Amino acid sequence: MIELDNVGYNYGGGELLTNVSVQLAPGSFHFLTGPSGAGKTTLLKLCYGALKPTSGKARAFNMDIKGLDRDQMAMLRRRIGVVHQDCRFLDHLPVYENIALPLTVSGREMTQEEGNLHELINWVGLTERADATPPELSGGERQRAALARAVILSPDVVIADEPTGNVDWEMSQRLLRLLVELNRMGKTILVASHDLALIRAAKKQVQARVLRISDRRLQLAGADL
Repeated sequence: MIELDNVGYNYGGGELLTNVSVQLAPGSFHFLTGPSGAGKTTLLKLCYGALKPTSGKARAFNMDIKGLDRDQMAMLRRRIGVVHQDCRFLDHLPVYENIALPLTVSGREMTQEEGNLHELINWVGLTERADATPPELSGGERQRAALARAVILSPDVVIADEPTGNVDWEMSQRLLRLLVELNRMGKTILVASHDLALIRAAKKQVQARVLRISDRRLQLAGADL
C-alpha cells in the first residue's frame, strides 16, 4: 500500500534519514517512535507525499510518489488521511464545517453527505460541540475533530503525528480506541508517538508493529515494548 525503499532525505546539506525501508501493508497498524528531532515527522511526510525522497523510492498504491503530477497527488491525498501534530483549523468556522472541509474541497454534494458527517461527529464524541468554534475546544476535542476531518473521505490509510502529545492519559486512551476501531474496519494505521505507555496499551488491543528511528535509520523496536 505504502512502501519506502532505501529512502534517504537531506535538508540544508544535512542528512535527516538514510536507507529507510518499510512497507505498510493493507490493514496493518504501525507505531513510529524515537527521540524528538529524530525524523518521525519527516518520515510521515515521505509516506503521504508532502516530501519527496532525495534518494531511494517512495511508492503509494503502486505509484512512484516522486513522479506524480498535481492531479495524481490530489487523488493520493484523498486515500491517505493525515492528523497533523498542530491541528490547524479555520477558527471562524464551527467544528462541523471544519470537519467537512475535505468534502467541500473534493466537490462532494453536501446534502448527500450530511448523514455521514453527523454519524462521524457522533463517533468522535463531538455532537454537542459541533457548533463550537475551534478556539473553544479543549486539546482532546481538537484532536478528535482533527481525526474526524482526516477520515471524512474514508481513506485507506490514516497517518497521525503525535495525536496524543497534548492530552491527558484518559483522552489518549479514547483517541487510541478510535484508531483501533479504524484499524478493525480495515484501515492501515501509522502513528508517530513518543508515549511508550500508550504503545504498550495499544499492543494489548491490536497487533501493532513498532518502528524506531535511531541515528537516521529505521529499525524494529526491541522486546522492551
